[in-house]
Amino acid sequence: MFQDVLPALLLSLKVSFWASGLNLVLGVAVGWLLARGRFPGRNLLDVVFTLPMVLPPTVMGYYLLVLFGRNGTLGQLLQEYFGISLIFTWQGAVLAATAVTFPLVCKPARAAFEEVNPQLEQAARVLGLGEWAVFLRVTLPLAWRGILAGLLLAFARALGEFGATLMIAGSIPNQTQTLSIAVYEAVQAGDDALATKLVLLISAVCVAVLWSVNHLAKAKDKA
Repeated sequence: MFQDVLPALLLSLKVSFWASGLNLVLGVAVGWLLARGRFPGRNLLDVVFTLPMVLPPTVMGYYLLVLFGRNGTLGQLLQEYFGISLIFTWQGAVLAATAVTFPLVCKPARAAFEEVNPQLEQAARVLGLGEWAVFLRVTLPLAWRGILAGLLLAFARALGEFGATLMIAGSIPNQTQTLSIAVYEAVQAGDDALATKLVLLISAVCVAVLWSVNHLAKAKDKA
């Protein structure tokens, strides 16, 4: 029944998993820095990292094109030293999804870290634990539910990402055409049956993710 949408589904899942993995590392690191760091420009940094939540996805896509395009500074460096071009590739779709969904991991991670009592961390240091051990054995176990909730939301958002992905990765069937882009192409082609399948598929996945987030929130309230 869903054979015709399988390539777009698998690509969307691959892009979402990669984007979520990158944001798990980057979002948690930046979230911890903003929660625990005290340095000039911290509020400005917070604003910059929050921008993807409010900017139109096409604007984010344009920024990524300027930076990572063939004539962009980072794009030229990647091409010259590593032979990598992100434009019109699935890796470009990962870049777009990562950039757009980054605040959905960073902001909840920051909030989760801020809820951890600093006195517990200090007590662990007094007992002889180093900073990395304090983070892994004290901070992270107390903050993981908030981080996971943000990560699930970011995964769902990455699955439905359209504007930035279309700008930087295009719409190449079986290569860069994700589920959301496939919906657009199906509607443009007048294929209502295919569009309906795609919409139902995306909706089902997003409902499952949101149910998981709500379940985590209830578990956190009971803890």
